[in-house]
Amino acid sequence: MAKAAFITGGASGIGLAVAKSLAADGWLVGLADVNAAGLEAAKAEVDGAETYLMDVRDRDAWKAALADFAGKSGGRLDFLFNNAGIAVGGQLETMSDSDIDRGLSININGVVHGARAAHDLLKATPGSAMIITSSAAGISGSAGMSVYAAGKFAMRGFAEALNAEWGHEGIYVGSLMPSFIDTPLLNHVTQDSNRNVRESVTAAGLEITPVSEVVKTVRHMLDIRRDVHTRVGKTAHRLWFMQRWLPGTLRKLQGRAFK
Repeated sequence: MAKAAFITGGASGIGLAVAKSLAADGWLVGLADVNAAGLEAAKAEVDGAETYLMDVRDRDAWKAALADFAGKSGGRLDFLFNNAGIAVGGQLETMSDSDIDRGLSININGVVHGARAAHDLLKATPGSAMIITSSAAGISGSAGMSVYAAGKFAMRGFAEALNAEWGHEGIYVGSLMPSFIDTPLLNHVTQDSNRNVRESVTAAGLEITPVSEVVKTVRHMLDIRRDVHTRVGKTAHRLWFMQRWLPGTLRKLQGRAFK
């Protein structure tokens, strides 16, 4: 039986790129997303993909999608890419309650619901793995990104805890910590700004990493099954280093970020 992967946020960006890579190697891939049109387009790009229109905040939708996918995979779930997330930005005092609630519920609760729903399938599949998409924003929070950083720091801790909890069951859990990746998320216009994220990143002199680097990293994580946190992109590596060795300098830089 072919290996099976279920990928949230699978209609675009990192999720779609990883799906293409796995499908090319013969994996059965389940793509989940809230974007119906995007899912339809993605299905045409990923050989043999099963698609699931779902909101990761909906526990019942998770259960139904995974039950259906398990029926098609022969009960296997080799890899859950718990990847769905949204970009939320702006000064905290100017953000709307709805934007704050949506950001936290998708970027935190949606991932937690997925882990709970998938656990039994992962446990029943030898050598299985779950990778959570955190972010360089989970290494150090900068001005204008408080709600986003809160979610990504939470996922960093969530991955650490489940790596410890599920390790004895043979399930590898890791967090992916990319910096600025060339995906549609960079086109999001943050609150309190007339520039999108891509323009702000460029203006700050930071690099944008090709999505192919993320795919390569995810495949490496699945192969070595060792580190809990894996960084992608020069900015992520630089933040990790500065957070450890130059925290005072980093705080000053983050306070001026994107102004």
